[in-house]
Amino acid sequence: MPNTGELFERAVSIMARLRGPGGCPWDREQTFDSIKPYTVEETYEVLEAIDNRDWDELPSELGDLLLQVLFYSQMANEQEKFSIDDVLDRLADKLINRHPHVFGDVKAETSSDVLSNWEAIKRKEKEHQGSPDQHSQSVLAGVSSAMPALLEAHKLGARASKVGFDWPDINGLFEKLEEEVQELQRELEDVPESKSKAAPGNIEEEVGDLFFVLVNLARHLAVDPESALKKTNRKFRRRFQWMEHQLSLSGRDPKGAPMEELESLWQQAKEEERSSATSNES
Repeated sequence: MPNTGELFERAVSIMARLRGPGGCPWDREQTFDSIKPYTVEETYEVLEAIDNRDWDELPSELGDLLLQVLFYSQMANEQEKFSIDDVLDRLADKLINRHPHVFGDVKAETSSDVLSNWEAIKRKEKEHQGSPDQHSQSVLAGVSSAMPALLEAHKLGARASKVGFDWPDINGLFEKLEEEVQELQRELEDVPESKSKAAPGNIEEEVGDLFFVLVNLARHLAVDPESALKKTNRKFRRRFQWMEHQLSLSGRDPKGAPMEELESLWQQAKEEERSSATSNES
């Protein structure tokens, strides 16, 4: 059985072969920008396998995610920007530098201590990279605006909480949630029925405010909002497709069914899931 290093070298050489002369036409055509969507897609597929506790599928999904790293590194190597060796070297250095409680003499008794040290080290690294401006000195520096909106909101709220800008308890969040719902309802009252789907900017803003409070509510409950919504999406998909199947047995589809019947089927779908979960537990 090859060792880890040999297996990694094999994967790197395969990627180079695919991009090289006589390799795969599709792989050779790709650019940094063209494969970005696949990187996002593969990340979510890894998360889905973890949520499903699909241990047979997870190694394959992690391999697909690793492929993205190899792909970017190979393209960069071709352009003489950097190589996979640089990626690995920086990763190793970063792991050592950001864990002085393991590789040095810094004390960190709890996870909170570790995170505090981590953030302090990251700030120092940023300072060494160049003269800081007013934004780089912000407590919010490092929260990328390119990440998914739910994750960005979660990180912004978490960073602000480190300097005390946060709701003191979860009750304050529920009060804020109710306030935002009422503000949205007032905005909707001012929109003519015929234009209610146009979503004027102020309505979009109020919906965004509502999302932001919900994300911070999740943060206070130690719930990952992206993962929570993904699970709800999958639950909705299962139940709706169960409804479609039931209707198809009589040659119908949801579009032709009355709302009362759809609601009844939805409740049956929920009950089916509860019964299935109970059976699996026993």
